[in-house]
Amino acid sequence: MLEVIKKRRSIRKFQKKEVEEEKLKEILKAAMYSPSAMHRRPWEFIVVRDKEIKEKLSKATPWCGFVKDAPVVLVIGAKPGILSKFWVEDCAIAAENIYLEATNQGLGTCFCQILGSKTVLLKDSEEYVREVIKAPKNVRILCLMPLGYPAEKKPEHTEEEFDKKKIHYEKW
Repeated sequence: MLEVIKKRRSIRKFQKKEVEEEKLKEILKAAMYSPSAMHRRPWEFIVVRDKEIKEKLSKATPWCGFVKDAPVVLVIGAKPGILSKFWVEDCAIAAENIYLEATNQGLGTCFCQILGSKTVLLKDSEEYVREVIKAPKNVRILCLMPLGYPAEKKPEHTEEEFDKKKIHYEKW
C-alpha cells in the first residue's frame, strides 16, 4: 500500500487516451468502499465525459482550467442532512480513495476544490457546478477530480518527506 501512496501525485496534464470502463468502475468502487460517519455514505459521483460539460466545469474556479483536457471528470457531491453532517469529511475520504485507486490503475487525478470557491466572475463555484451538471439545489459539491492517463511524470514521494518532528506523543 505504501508504494501506491508514494507514487500518488497530483496530475494536471493528461494523454488523449480514453479511460477504460473497467478501470473507472474499480475507481468508483474504491470511492464507495470509503468509511463515512455512521456509515451514512452521503456521497454522489457524477461521471463527465462530454467535452462541452468538461469545458464548462473548467471555468468553475480560476485554477481548474486543466480539467477540460481530462478524458473523464468526476464531480464529487453529497446530499447532506441531519444524518450526514460530516459530508465534507466523508467525501474527502472518498476522494483520497479515488486518488489511490487511480494511481493503482496507472491513471492520474487531482483534487480541484469547489466548496468555498468562486468562479473568475466571482460567482459561487458550488452553485455554478450544480447548474452545469443540473444537480438539485440541496446537493453540495466538494470537488472535481479530472481523471486520465498522465502526460507528465512527477517523482515519487521519498523517505526524506517522513518528518519525525511532526509526530508528537501524548502531548504537543
